[in-house]
Amino acid sequence: MSDLPIEKLEIQGLGGLPIAVHVVGPKSGTGRDLVLIHGYFSNAFTNWIRYGHAARLVEAGFRLIMPDLRGHGESGKPQDAADYPADALTDDNLAVIEQLGLADYDLGGYSLGARTSVRMLARGATPRRVILAGMGLRGLVHTLDKGGYYKNVLTNLGTFERGTSEWMTEAFLKTTKGDPVAMLHILNTFVDTPQEVIAGFTQPTEVICGADDRDNGVAQALADILPNGRYVEIPGNHMNAVTRKELGQAMVDFLTD
Repeated sequence: MSDLPIEKLEIQGLGGLPIAVHVVGPKSGTGRDLVLIHGYFSNAFTNWIRYGHAARLVEAGFRLIMPDLRGHGESGKPQDAADYPADALTDDNLAVIEQLGLADYDLGGYSLGARTSVRMLARGATPRRVILAGMGLRGLVHTLDKGGYYKNVLTNLGTFERGTSEWMTEAFLKTTKGDPVAMLHILNTFVDTPQEVIAGFTQPTEVICGADDRDNGVAQALADILPNGRYVEIPGNHMNAVTRKELGQAMVDFLTD
């Protein structure tokens, strides 16, 4: 589903870093704005456009605003660790909201995109509705639980046995043409969000997760502590649930309910 007409914008993120923003759907003011943030090692195209989720959402009347995180996709990929301070991804995406003048919008993300969405909420973002996909409670309150795994992959590329989890993670990095140095530095940006802060989010929130996905803890536990949270299970694990049509359909169902 890559034939959607895509408008490419650039905003200035933290420190003036160029952040690429991909926009599809009705013109501003004629479709409801939905900001979608992709996962680690990925990019806006891979997460949201390639598998048809964007097309489903546009058909439902949404204007999608899909940034590439710093170090990912078409955004700046500085090689200096100093360009990846704590919460930098949050700063960048709050800048997207501000510089595009978004006032009435919905917000969602997959995996690291969900974590970034939570950090945005913690720092004052006010979307009407929220989607947290591929994320459990542990992945928000203990963000570097899997940091050692990713450091191992990124510092030992080319050494893993075919078919192992590490080999598949490296293969995904190659598919998205990810920058290993930037990906390593991204780990420095992770910030924990206390459970009591998450429990204070009042927006209607849908937590969507693959039935076999425990990479970021238990998604049901996250939904349970949100005052207006609900959990939707779809097929798949952390790597492939994002490719399933059920993800896009669950998003449409929630946002149009």
